[in-house]
Amino acid sequence: MHHRIVSRHEWLDARRRLLRKERDVAAALSKLTEERRRLPWVRVEKRYEFDAPQGRCSLADLFMGRSQLIVQHFMFAPGWQEGCVGCSFLADHVDAARLHFEHHDVSFAAVSRAPLAQLEAFKRRMGWRFCWVSSFGSDFNYDYHVSFTPEQVAQGRVDYNYDLRELQNEELPGISVFHRDADGAVHHTYSAYGQGTELLLGAYNYLELTPKGRNETGPNFDLTDWVRHHDRYEQQPQACGCAGCQEGDES
Repeated sequence: MHHRIVSRHEWLDARRRLLRKERDVAAALSKLTEERRRLPWVRVEKRYEFDAPQGRCSLADLFMGRSQLIVQHFMFAPGWQEGCVGCSFLADHVDAARLHFEHHDVSFAAVSRAPLAQLEAFKRRMGWRFCWVSSFGSDFNYDYHVSFTPEQVAQGRVDYNYDLRELQNEELPGISVFHRDADGAVHHTYSAYGQGTELLLGAYNYLELTPKGRNETGPNFDLTDWVRHHDRYEQQPQACGCAGCQEGDES
């Protein structure tokens, strides 16, 4: 993309015009968020159970005493050697945010179909601390349309992201949100799939501020063009080397 080089005065004029558009979008997003919160709820009648490090637990147990729960449907099927790269990218954002939203009546859990031992091993490798449970043998992932049987995949079209789609994968990503009443009743309040989960990717928000943006130029034109498991980047993050930080370290 070619960029004009202009005076500071011209840049300020252009920036103010963009700011007016940004404010319009922010107002529209605020209204959309309010509409999301007004969605009707569905009571969860089925009792789902999961394998957790502490033993068997229910969906209600994942709330950990809070009234709201966010579930990441993490793509990790039985027999896979590691979790999905994209799901891992999202999971890298969780622990820092979790320190805050857990104090605001919200719990988080990742759910995958792989056996617990596989999840625990990958979790240790990645250095994550959030709750991650296995739905192995449960209908949970199938009922929330993020896992598909071989028969469904063979049919070529599956129910995903509120539409019938042609897919060749047994696992797909998603986010689901639940509420637990004081009497213990659990309700499903919201789910998002595919690009609908990108609002949780803080790294994308940083990139969108930069001249090159996401810079996903192919071959897949999505995050798989560049995102890796964080321990597989050729260069690992370094401590800041600027003079000010080095002086601070010395003191």
